[in-house]
Amino acid sequence: GIIITDWYSDGQNINESIKISIRFLTNEIRSDALDIKIFTRKCTNNLMNCKITETNKVLVTELTKEILKKAALYKQQGEKKKDKN
Repeated sequence: GIIITDWYSDGQNINESIKISIRFLTNEIRSDALDIKIFTRKCTNNLMNCKITETNKVLVTELTKEILKKAALYKQQGEKKKDKN
């Protein structure tokens, strides 16, 4: 599956925003099963002249860790439900 966000700005600086793209490459819970990209858009002249760059390796690492934690939790909950049936 794929999750792609719209451009997001925190409201403090409308000329800067980020966009996140997450691709799930397999159903297995592994760090190499995720392809996460974060793009930064910096604009001048009221969003007319924009430069987009791929960035923020630290945030990619944090997102990967949080997604894997949540996926492992969901898998564990699913296994508990199977055991009850």
